[in-house]
Amino acid sequence: MTVKEDVCYRPEGFRASGVACGLKPEGRDLALITSDRPAAAAGVFTTNQVQAAPIRVNMEHLADKTAQAIVINSKNANACTGEQGLADARLTARDVAGELDIATENVLVNSTGVIGVPLPMENIRSGIPTAVRELRDDGWADASAAIMTTDTVPKMASVRIRLDGPVVTICGIAKGAGMIAPDMATMLGFVATDAGVAPHRLETCLREAVDRSFNCITVDGDTSTNDTVLLLANGAAGERPLSTAEVATFQTGLNAVCGSLARQIARDGEGATKLITVRVAGAASTHEARTVGLSVGNSNLVKTAVFGRDPNWGRILCAIGYAGVPVDPDEVSVSMAGIPIYGRGRGLPYDTDEAIRALTADDVDIEIDLGKGNQSATIYTCDLTYDYVRINAEYTT
Repeated sequence: MTVKEDVCYRPEGFRASGVACGLKPEGRDLALITSDRPAAAAGVFTTNQVQAAPIRVNMEHLADKTAQAIVINSKNANACTGEQGLADARLTARDVAGELDIATENVLVNSTGVIGVPLPMENIRSGIPTAVRELRDDGWADASAAIMTTDTVPKMASVRIRLDGPVVTICGIAKGAGMIAPDMATMLGFVATDAGVAPHRLETCLREAVDRSFNCITVDGDTSTNDTVLLLANGAAGERPLSTAEVATFQTGLNAVCGSLARQIARDGEGATKLITVRVAGAASTHEARTVGLSVGNSNLVKTAVFGRDPNWGRILCAIGYAGVPVDPDEVSVSMAGIPIYGRGRGLPYDTDEAIRALTADDVDIEIDLGKGNQSATIYTCDLTYDYVRINAEYTT
């Protein structure tokens, strides 16, 4: 199954746009995704107890598991903005619904950017009619650009899969570069498909896809107030719900799209120069493997070592040891960039110059075997650089 990342395949019955309404000094900052019919809808949201106004509104609007439009503004998170923030999110939904002649409850509202600042509603309200006029079936790239904050590149992914008859498309866009940690991050993800999936199955499919992708990435260990992944399925490609066998094939495609978007987010971590893949094998359970992988992936010392091209196995062992998973150091083995560096309770001899050359690559793998069982997990993160500090030190100033 080939995932397309440069230009999205277009799911039938969906249109998208991205326009400028003055939230950013320049460039697109308001995105809209619509379906030509009500679609089954599912969402996964941040576990942070401080949740932005759009999260609360979306949870209300998803009560009937149906949606027809998604609107997203960048630059402003509409978080910690009190009753005014809720009123603004609801007004945004009403304006979009009025322009599209659909039910307000079928509009899902999303925001990303600076926390604690009221939405500039005059800009957003003036931009909504333009976003509606600009809707196109090939507008996904514009929408992807409009939701960026500190991202350096837009993030898109799509697949086409053949079921028992129809070919269906799954297309997604995402944003995220900082405040990225499992249980969602400072990230937004929006996925649309023309497959027909029953709402209860759609929720199950989305949860599995998120657990395998967005909840396996970390940039800096911070979980945000606005994290959201939404999935809409309008059935335009088949006009019938998927069978049980077809749902399994659909799940594979959805996992591929979400996995691609998640890796793109990790690769684009604020100031990052390298994508780090932490593969943990030999665990007693998937949970233990994931816990160890996240401990290593969140270690600032490991991340700075990769940035500095330092094959420092001591930092990796340290992160394994404080992960909270019982391990025997004598049974653990570690390799970095394909070079074995630790095993049998001690560091292994390696060619330092070769290791430095290997760590110069844009993609660096850290492979860990705990020697306890046959379960595994994969975590994606990035290196920690000088630019991460600069970007976040200057974020609001």
